[in-house]
Amino acid sequence: MAQSRSSNQLVVPQSNQALDQLKYEVAQELGIQIPQDGYYGNMATRDTGSIGGAITRRLVQIAEQSLAGQSGSNYR
Repeated sequence: MAQSRSSNQLVVPQSNQALDQLKYEVAQELGIQIPQDGYYGNMATRDTGSIGGAITRRLVQIAEQSLAGQSGSNYR
C-alpha cells in the first residue's frame, strides 16, 4: 500500500494500517479503483469524496456502537 502524503496527524498512529484497509474496502464496495502508486491527483473529486464520505459514515457507526456498548458511560 502506498504511503499517505497527508499532513494530517493521527491521534492513534497504530490505526494507520486499519484506516488504509478501510479505505481500500470502501473503494472496492463503491466500485472505485484506487491508484496503485497512491497518487490521487488523477482521480475525480466525486470519487475521492465518495470514499471519504463512506469512511466517515463507517467510523461514526463504529464509534456509536462502541459508545452504546459501554456500560455506565459518561456520554449519556
